[in-house]
Amino acid sequence: MFHFSMRRSARSLLVPVIALTLGSTAVRAAEPGDVVAKVGDAEITEADLAFAAQDIGNDLQKFPPTQWRSILLDVLVDMELFAQAAKKDGLDQSDDVKRQMNFLTLKVLRNAYLKDKIDSEISADDLKAAYEKKYADFKGEEISARHILVKDKAEAEAIIKQLEDGADFAELAKEKSTGPSGPNGGDLGYFAKGQMVPDFEKAAFALEKGSFTKEPVQTQFGWHVIKVEDKRPQEKPKFEDVAAKLRQELIRARYDKVMEELKAETPVEILDPTLAKQQEAK
Repeated sequence: MFHFSMRRSARSLLVPVIALTLGSTAVRAAEPGDVVAKVGDAEITEADLAFAAQDIGNDLQKFPPTQWRSILLDVLVDMELFAQAAKKDGLDQSDDVKRQMNFLTLKVLRNAYLKDKIDSEISADDLKAAYEKKYADFKGEEISARHILVKDKAEAEAIIKQLEDGADFAELAKEKSTGPSGPNGGDLGYFAKGQMVPDFEKAAFALEKGSFTKEPVQTQFGWHVIKVEDKRPQEKPKFEDVAAKLRQELIRARYDKVMEELKAETPVEILDPTLAKQQEAK
């Protein structure tokens, strides 16, 4: 018998019913309502196996796919037996259990609404339109840069003085930089905005080609001296590379719109004074 935690993982793997039939000896395709087992008078169906797979998907990956159905059935039989025993002892009537069941009902209904009214409303045409709008006048820029990373500001200032006196940047990077690019002369290659930490990025993109920072740049990694080797236009990203991000942006926008409409229909009143102040401060 295999035992799994019943706590839902935030990254649980969705395993559809059709995947669960792999390794099964059944000749026909399984239907969600097909009964695979009975525990007393309770029935366990293919759909139940699929829901269980959503809940413990990560754990299933530890075993061969041919064992998944058997493992899921063990889990469901255990759950059903415990649930029946709990009802027999009247635990389903306790206030705490009722609150938990109510919360789980809210969660399931919320997810169903999000899927039906928000996620499924985003079409392929919506994604294409969002792509064309966002990147219609795309004028991105990439820079090629080197940097020297040291632990303190004074050392970075001394390096800048050496550079001003004519020292070679790449050689100084090899000699003094503590960063992983040091042995390669501090070369970071080409990068666009959004790929580096903000303070580093701001300083780097403000430099002209061939120039270096006259003041050390501090980040969480230490103190940097940065030199821009080259600048070039950034190619517009391919649709397939940004489609997932665009979809999330569209979902978020629709989520906010729908939530605003729902709150307009059903006013929300915060009765706890502390929570009310916190909400107002947002």
